[in-house]
Amino acid sequence: MPDYQTLTTELLRRDSFRMDCLKAARQLKLRDYYVAAGFLRNAIWDHLHNVPTSTSLNDLDLVYFDDSDPSIEREQQLSMHLHQLQPGVPWEVRNQARMHLMHGHAPYQTTAEAIGLWIEIPTCVGVRLEQDDSFSFCAPYGLEQNWSLDIKLNPQNPRPELLIRRVQQKNWLKIWSKLKLIC
Repeated sequence: MPDYQTLTTELLRRDSFRMDCLKAARQLKLRDYYVAAGFLRNAIWDHLHNVPTSTSLNDLDLVYFDDSDPSIEREQQLSMHLHQLQPGVPWEVRNQARMHLMHGHAPYQTTAEAIGLWIEIPTCVGVRLEQDDSFSFCAPYGLEQNWSLDIKLNPQNPRPELLIRRVQQKNWLKIWSKLKLIC
């Protein structure tokens, strides 16, 4: 069985854009954060579809957990800092200490818990670059889910109508023709 963490690490190390994003995120010195969702998911899907140029990201999600300051103003400060470090990158910074309110969930205790409740399993992934340049991954359902090319509904957040709408709105099945939607 392939070592999906090693495969994903190699993929990231060869991607100068993603490495620059991870280095910028690391400069924020957040305690509990990941660069998540499409940042990692799309890199894997592009690789598996032999896409020569990375599929553009609508946004680049940096998610963190800080219950001492769940203010939108703090998110905006962090976002501005990232935009200074990397102008032109569509950063979207969200503190998971308040995001449970948007989704009708009980309060999250960590960033990983929040990531584990996103709608589709391939999106439930994140990565951060540690001070020693190693990677820490958050993949509550395993990285192999992304490498499988299956889009599965998260059993912890079973809303198939939202999954189908997201897949259609984002044109995933057109952009990556080998994907399989499994509801």
